[in-house]
Order: sequence, then C-alpha cells, then structure tokens
Amino acid sequence: MTIAGTQTPMLGQSQEEDDLVDLAHDFAAKILRPNAAKYEESDEYPHEIVRQAARIGLAAYDLPEEYGGGGVTSMRTVVRVEEELCWGDVGLKGTFRCGSFFSKPVLHLGNEEQKQRWIPRVCTDDPALGATAATEPEAGSDAGAMRTTAKRVDGGYVLNGQKMWITNAPQADLYSVFATTAPGTRSRGITAFVLEKGDEGFTQGKPIAKMGQNSIPAAELVFKDCFVPEDRRLGDEGAAFRGLMTVFDKSRLMVAASGLGIARAAVEYAIDYAKQRKTWGKAIHSYQAVSFRIVDAKMKLEQARQLSYYAASLCDAGKPFSAEAAMAKVAASEAAMFATWACIQTMGSYGYSREYPAERWFRQAKLEEIYEGTSDINRLVIARSLFGREDS
Repeated sequence: MTIAGTQTPMLGQSQEEDDLVDLAHDFAAKILRPNAAKYEESDEYPHEIVRQAARIGLAAYDLPEEYGGGGVTSMRTVVRVEEELCWGDVGLKGTFRCGSFFSKPVLHLGNEEQKQRWIPRVCTDDPALGATAATEPEAGSDAGAMRTTAKRVDGGYVLNGQKMWITNAPQADLYSVFATTAPGTRSRGITAFVLEKGDEGFTQGKPIAKMGQNSIPAAELVFKDCFVPEDRRLGDEGAAFRGLMTVFDKSRLMVAASGLGIARAAVEYAIDYAKQRKTWGKAIHSYQAVSFRIVDAKMKLEQARQLSYYAASLCDAGKPFSAEAAMAKVAASEAAMFATWACIQTMGSYGYSREYPAERWFRQAKLEEIYEGTSDINRLVIARSLFGREDS
C-alpha cells in the first residue's frame, strides 16, 4: 500500500507550524508505522522511539519554551500535529507524549517553583516519563466521586486509595495525582499532587491486558499510607477540580485528533485497496456497495476534522469550548470506528488478518470512544450546554 502525504497546509497558519506538521508526518511514516505492529504485539516498551521523538522536538512541542518545551501554543496546530502522529500509530504516540499530559495539571495548578522543578525533566532528549491519575474503579466519568483521600499531617499529606486504568502507569517517573482532602464534598474537595516513582507507600500494578493500544501500558496505582510533602501539592486544597476539567477539555481535543489520525489511515488504506483489488474483472471501487461505504467514511472524517478545528479555534481565541470539544471528540472517535470498520469490510478476510493494519486500527479506535469521557458522557456535556443542568 502507498503512504499518502501530509495534510494540506491551512490558511492562516505560519510556515513554522506547517513545518512542524510535516515533521510529525515524516516521523510517523518512517518510525511509527514501521514499528507499530511490533510494539502492539510485544511487552517491550519503546524507549528508543521516545528518545528519538524527544531529540527532534516532538515529545514536548506544546510545553512552554522557558521550561525546555517547543513553545507551541495554538491548539489548532496541536490538533494537526496529533493527527499526523496518530496516523502513524496512536499507541506509540502516547509513549512519547505522556510527559506533556503529566505536565498540564502542573502548568494549570502549580506555582513557578513547581513548574521549574518538574516540567524541564520531561523536556530533555532522554525525558522522564509521566502519567496523570484521576480515574478510579468507581469514579471514571464521574470525576467528582473519587475516593482516594489525602489527609493532612505534619509536613504534608497521607494518601490512601486506588486509581485504575492509568495510562503509562507502569513506566512513569512522575505522576499528577488527584485525591480528595474533604471526603463527601465531591468536587469541592479535589486536590492535586505530584508523586514520583519510588515514593514509599505508592505502588504500580502490572499492565492491564487490553484490546488495543498495547504499546502504551495502563495499570492501577495503589496508595497505602503514602506520605506526600506539602510542597508537592499543586494549588490550594480543594481547588483542583476546575483545573482538571480544563485539562479534560483540551485532552478531549487531542483525543479527537487521535480519532482523525486513525480514521484517515483507514480511509486511505481502503481507497488504495479498492483501486487494486479486482473481482469479476473490475476494481472493487466500481461497485457502489464498496465505494459508497468509503465515501461515508471520508465524509465522517472531514466533518469531524472541521468540528475539531472549530473547537480548537475557540480555545485559541480564549472563548468557551467545552461543548465543542465534546462534539469533536464524539464525532472523531465515532468516525474512527466507522472508518476502520469500513476498511475491514472492504478488505474482507484480509482485513480480519493480523498481517494487515486494519484490524489493529479497529481495536485501537474503540478506546477513542471510551477514554477522556465516553461518548455517552460527552453527549451529556453537550446536552447540558443546550438545556442547562437539571441539578444546578
């Protein structure tokens, strides 16, 4: 199969930003795609790929320059770059972008000393790996229901509880952790902390066996009388929930970009296959049952992309974009599921084979509908923007 080119340069974007998108595409084509199947099927963590991405500026391109990052502030550019990387492979992309995800709560909630203390560590050529821990066994979509407690003691806090499905947990060096300092008060008690690998009373579970995106592991975290010094608290007690929601809004746009990348890969592959595969003496794209299926996938992809760009533009303009980010995330994740299904259906039994990438994309796409808020929860966010909250 041929490898398609990068996105068409966008009006209003600088040459620097277009160059970054091209760099991401080149890395995706030469490094991520050729290694995707290997790391999806093995238990090996791609440390060298993380270092390669860091050396060329793709690991921390959206973190501030003063801390060693690339200084990209445009969310629209971030969406474009993330699409390219996920067109290469969404799981591998997550391994070298995990430090950026760890850093966002620090940037939103931390003081200057804390930013200087931790963010440069994820911006080096051999970066510290990061993770963000909010999800719990009984507090996924309902973040305000988290039960992990942080009790104030002399000099800091003692954490007790459990986190679940934490991306990159088995490999991370630094963790942004959310807990409640006022049990029973829901969002009013949520407080953020930074933990480091090796902290006493803090353990990481084994990687969870997953359906897809296996190149980046997920695991539980357990806190048992884990002492955290006060200078590792991010912001004031009980003030982290709003920051967490801000992080979610932006991360939903990044998940939308992931869906775009997967969908685009599948659409391109299906088009190429339909041109080459012949039955009864004709290329299969000449049959409407085949071509219309791919047309529908392409339309869903382009619609989701425009929603994503619109939400990103609102973010860049400093305007509210929570509902629009939720719309983009739902549209792009569902476009990815449809496109990967359409690709497999077009390829028939070859699409079902692990010799080809379509079945991997299909398994990877499903997670896009689940994390950073399921499609149901994001529809609830959108509905509340239209009708208001019934519990307000």
